[in-house]
Amino acid sequence: MANIKSAKKRILVSETRAARNKAIRSGVKTAMKKVEAAVAAGDKAAAQTELTAAISTIAKAETKGVYHKNNVARKVSRLTKAVNGMA
Repeated sequence: MANIKSAKKRILVSETRAARNKAIRSGVKTAMKKVEAAVAAGDKAAAQTELTAAISTIAKAETKGVYHKNNVARKVSRLTKAVNGMA
């Protein structure tokens, strides 16, 4: 365990941020799974609404600094391509 006050604070801050980042990442994964499930079910309308929600969630994760912009662009692109490819 750290003895220096600033080191103790850094430990607490890093734990807090790690928990926050984990929660945001989890939300993004859940949103992506909802879109993929709607695509697999063949429900175009549901997939479209879930896609809109997922894009919002993913973009918010980018602004919080959890994901890099290229990673966000790739995730959004793949989901959009899946929804647009539905018959």
